[in-house]
Amino acid sequence: MNTNSRFAVAIHILTLLAFKQDETLTSSYLACSVTTNPVVIRRILGDLRRAGLVVSQSGNGGGWRLTRLPEQITLFDAYTAVKGGCLFAMHHQKPNPACRIGGFIQQALTGFFTGAEAALEAQLGGTTLSDVLARVQTISGPVVDSVLVENEPTA
Repeated sequence: MNTNSRFAVAIHILTLLAFKQDETLTSSYLACSVTTNPVVIRRILGDLRRAGLVVSQSGNGGGWRLTRLPEQITLFDAYTAVKGGCLFAMHHQKPNPACRIGGFIQQALTGFFTGAEAALEAQLGGTTLSDVLARVQTISGPVVDSVLVENEPTA
């Protein structure tokens, strides 16, 4: 799974945990909503746990839950938890230094890339899980309150 989809899945997981914040949710339950394998969910949950965003509870009735209120977790928190390196990476081979463009392209791009990443981080930092949950509920209407996941697994 690439970084972009890992980020989207991380937000999906966190938003579902925010929606059901009074419950612990299993990786199987979360995987049912994402329609992926629970192993994929557990890998992302591991990243989110290392970032201090989720905690697991083992045993009967165990599962995952948020460590903070949804309004205290930003999309930037999720992004930093799962990002796998620079958003805008340079080419893996050094360009030809004898070329007028190749010799200076990376130096020229660095400022643009840094600015773009800073703008993205600012946007993500200003958006919370509460914002995402509110948007989902606005789009879906009241159905999301009563029928969250079709064929929900039993915990």
